[in-house]
Amino acid sequence: MPLAAFSPSPVYGRGVGVRAREPSPSGRHPRPPPQPAPVSSRQTGAPMPAQPRAANTGEGAVLSLRALNRALLQRQGLLERTGASPVAMIEQLGGLQAQAPNPPYLGLWSRLRDFRPERLTELMQQRQVVRATMMRGTLHLVSAADYLAWRATLTPMLQRLFLHSDQGKAVKHMDLQALSLSGLELLSAQALNATALGAALQGRWPQGDASAMARWVRGVAALVHVPPAGVWDSHQQACFAPAAQWLGQSLAEADAADAMVLRYLAAFGPASVRDIATWSGLQGVRAIVQRLRPQLRGYRGPDGEELFDLADRTLPDADTPAPARLVADFDNLLLAHADRTRVLDARHKDAVFTRNGIVRATVLLDGFVRGTWSLQREPGATSVTIAPFAALKKPERAALAAEAEHCLATFAPGVTHEIRIESA
Repeated sequence: MPLAAFSPSPVYGRGVGVRAREPSPSGRHPRPPPQPAPVSSRQTGAPMPAQPRAANTGEGAVLSLRALNRALLQRQGLLERTGASPVAMIEQLGGLQAQAPNPPYLGLWSRLRDFRPERLTELMQQRQVVRATMMRGTLHLVSAADYLAWRATLTPMLQRLFLHSDQGKAVKHMDLQALSLSGLELLSAQALNATALGAALQGRWPQGDASAMARWVRGVAALVHVPPAGVWDSHQQACFAPAAQWLGQSLAEADAADAMVLRYLAAFGPASVRDIATWSGLQGVRAIVQRLRPQLRGYRGPDGEELFDLADRTLPDADTPAPARLVADFDNLLLAHADRTRVLDARHKDAVFTRNGIVRATVLLDGFVRGTWSLQREPGATSVTIAPFAALKKPERAALAAEAEHCLATFAPGVTHEIRIESA
């Protein structure tokens, strides 16, 4: 499947520092150019250690903002790209938010060495990775194993969210269990898109709201999106299939809340009860944390809020250098905490989170969001445009240019490459 370019965020103004690179004759993915050493505000140009030294953080220690930042980047695979498989990384991250098709591909690229976009498409086609409604009622890419283990636990939350929505009012008088079963029966016979599913359901409930009935089934019943919906640059309307049929296995019992909290902390900790609830959408998180307390270590954040982490996890030193990174739009790096200040200064929130619900692709420098970026295709060329929030130093520009070259080599082989770094 050809890899077309995508635009995670709009281009801002005219670019400066434009560079062009000719395509490789073979059209294959060229090896990314050597990248400069990670840029740190405290140790500019210092090499990143393969194993960041652990901070001295015992039970009850107060963690600085930088300590939380470096812990998050380490757990999220953003201190150093790894050789993990895409499935293993997706599980390490607790899934990738995926309401748009392309961000999960960029999310894996920013974390994995030698990532091939085609491999993620293959995994979706092979049913090892699925796109489905999961945490907080949003679309995620998760491994088949995590879907089967977690989905039933999330069902009450998904029901609650829908019934409190405007469309929930249109179906709350109905037999919702019968509605779900009818939807599963229809989709077992044939994968349908939302419009066709609504029409089929209205054939059984003529007085029902077709859109609301289809939305209930899509959001609450255990369904997956059938490829090619959700693959790179796909604009195809999603068709839905019952997950048990698609994966050939039944869902696990609805008893995964404890396991999900532990997995969250492995991916995003140390974190507060509010953070866990923000990521999962689950209720009763405080009780879950108290039940798990013997397996956890407690900290305090910079503002005194109680934080929890897995007891056996060490934290990287707060001065660990963090490399420049181009992070995908809708990345859970920015969505999995109630308090996002560990990576995003509140002054820049409106530049990243738009009023219409878009979360722009972001630039990380020294571990924090310092701008936005976009990947765009034009006739004969593909470009990366970087829009920093403030003027960049020369080493920062070089580090971002290397990341942009790496991105272009991965997602746009065989065409001319351009890199634009905007004036702040």
